[in-house]
Formats: sequence, structure tokens, C-alpha cells
Amino acid sequence: MNKEIFDVIIIGGGIVGTATALSLQQKGINNVLVIEAEDKLAAHQTGNNSGVIHSGVYYKPGSLKAKLCTEGRELLYSFCDEYNIQHERCGKIITATDKTEIPVLDEIEKRGIANGLKRIKRLTKGMIKEYEPYSSGEEGLFIPETGIVDFTGFTYRLGSLIKENGGEVFTSCKFLNVVNKKDLIVETTKGDFKCRLLINCGGLQSDRIAKRCGLNPDVKIIPFRGEYYKLKKEKEYLVKNLIYPVPDPKFPFLGVHFTRMIKGGVEAGPNAVLAFKRNGYTYKDISLYDLGEMFLYPGFWKMAKQHYKMGINEFRRSFNKSLFVKALQKLVPSIEDKDIIPGGSGVRAQALDKNGKLVDDFRIIETEKQVHVLNAPSPAATASLSIGRYIADILIKHLSS
Repeated sequence: MNKEIFDVIIIGGGIVGTATALSLQQKGINNVLVIEAEDKLAAHQTGNNSGVIHSGVYYKPGSLKAKLCTEGRELLYSFCDEYNIQHERCGKIITATDKTEIPVLDEIEKRGIANGLKRIKRLTKGMIKEYEPYSSGEEGLFIPETGIVDFTGFTYRLGSLIKENGGEVFTSCKFLNVVNKKDLIVETTKGDFKCRLLINCGGLQSDRIAKRCGLNPDVKIIPFRGEYYKLKKEKEYLVKNLIYPVPDPKFPFLGVHFTRMIKGGVEAGPNAVLAFKRNGYTYKDISLYDLGEMFLYPGFWKMAKQHYKMGINEFRRSFNKSLFVKALQKLVPSIEDKDIIPGGSGVRAQALDKNGKLVDDFRIIETEKQVHVLNAPSPAATASLSIGRYIADILIKHLSS
């Protein structure tokens, strides 16, 4: 066993894990170790998202998502300014494409105001084109606080700062088990490490990690793959910044939308299809173990019973480009099949409870000597620095006791 005793070991080298490590160091706890199973940081959710800095407009006032997103957004902008991380506060529009969506748009506006967004602007049908000349809708909202960023570069900078401050970051270091839960001896593929406190930021594996740490997580991670198309270069003029639909309030997904990327190009998507492997970025990625675990979970079938129509529609849109384009045409009517080409994909780690409910808010569980982040999908990247501070404050109490 490694003789060094770390104050804190953090499992997971994504944006939440590295932001938490830096937050601990900013509070004087420098002796931290981040372990990442892959050979680089930001390998999964962080490195495969669309790079949007979310405003906090959607989230239920008083929820962790609302609080940590709005706080984290400004922390993120300040960090990017300080460390020259490529970003832009460009704003976005949300459009109600028919009148039946206006009540939901009204609710989104109310939530945004309650969450402290002071510059939301209501858009009439004609005003939408002032912001996005090729878009259309009955009414809309302009959200100036939204932006775009390079989240991968942001995470790499966090990793370098952790090491500069005296911490350690080990990649290709997979968590295996906690072999002594009292003294917290963490078994990994690079040997055993002892720590005073343990944080689980394992993303797609977070529920399994929690179990190995002796916790019953009471949720199951269900992977949803989001697939993107890209606008062809000659068609990028159709989108100035970000164009979103009014989301279906029954689901924690924002719907197919357009995103201008910080490094160039415009993405269209994502959909939300059930993945057949936790790291299943294509249909060829299949894990019988992951499928078996998912199908044996009672909550999965309760979810399927409630939302099978949505699931079927997402699969149809995944296999049928014309259906995908039809969804995009609600936002930009002139888009045609020939204007888009296949892009990348990402996998969302979505927690599902035993009653079949997709967990909407962040779920962060505190146990003796441990903190487990069991649900941190979007806007976790935006909120990463505030999530890190939130977890650090929990741990400070333990270290001082």
C-alpha cells in the first residue's frame, strides 16, 4: 500500500471531480488525490457535451440545480477570464413553435426571474428574427446569461492547478473497492491508497462505486445517448448563437436544439436514446452486463411503462434522419436533410429511482467520511465550481471534527 495518507481521495476525473479537488485546495486542504479510470481527464460526459454555459432559467426555484447553476455560472465565467479559457457570453433564445407551448414558456420565464436572471427578454414573433434571422416561433425568450465554452480545456486547467497546489491526479487509475471502510483504504489498479475522506464523482459508474463503498444508493444510473448532427460549413450562417425549443416538462431533457461551438461549427441535437452500455457512444457498443443490470431493476420497467412512447419516438428519430430534420425545422424552417452531416455523441448519466422516476435535481449524499454525487447531469458542468464548493463545505465539517 502507498504509505502516503491523503486527506481526500476523489474518484472521477471529470469536471465535477476536478472542480471539487480545487475547491478543497482553495479552502486549505491541499493533500488531495484525484483518480481517473481513463487515460485522460474529461473522457466521458465532460468531454462529449455541447459546451453550453447554462443560465439557470429552467430549474425549479429552491432546488440544488437552480442554486448551484446560477452561482456556478458566474464562477465559471470569472475562472475563464482569469485563466484565459476560451468562452463567450453569447446568449440564447428559447422559442415556442406553436401557441400550445406558450404556458410552458411563461413558466420558464417565471423560474428564470425567481432564479435571479435579471435580463430575460420576452420576444414577440417578429422580435425572434432580430436575434436569429432564420428562426421562427410564436413567442420566445432571450437569455443573455447563456454562453459557450471549452469544457475539456477548462477541466485540463483544473487538473494542472490541482497539481500546482500540491495535489495528485492519477489517470489510468481505476477504482476497484474500499477494502477497509473504517480506515478508508481505496483499492485501485495502481495500488492501494489510504485517505481520511472519500468523494465519489464517478458519473456513469457512480451508483456502482457507491455500492462498493458500502452505501445503498437507492437509484440506478441509466445511460441515455445524445446524438448530434452538424451543419455543413456553408449552412452555418443559419444559426448565430443558440436556439432551443420549449422543453417537455415531463422529462429532464431540453430537446433537439442548435448550438454554436466555441471552436467553430454548429451542432444540431441531441436526441435522448437509451444506450445499451454505460459508455455506449454508438449502437455497436453493447454490454450484456449493463443491460442485465438495467432490466433487472424494477424502476426501469416502471419508467418504460410511463414513457415508452417517448422512447420509441427517440429511437425512430435516431434511425431516421428526416425525422431528426423535421424536429430541427420547427426552430429553423429552411433546414433540409442535405444541410446536416453526422456529428458526435455523448452519454448522459441519468439517475432513476425505484419508482420509475427520472431524478430531476442533483443528488449528493453524505455518509460518514464519504460524499457521493449520484445524479449530476446537465447543468453540472456549468455548476461544477459551485458543486465543488458545496461538497468542500460538507467535508470541512468532517475534517475539523
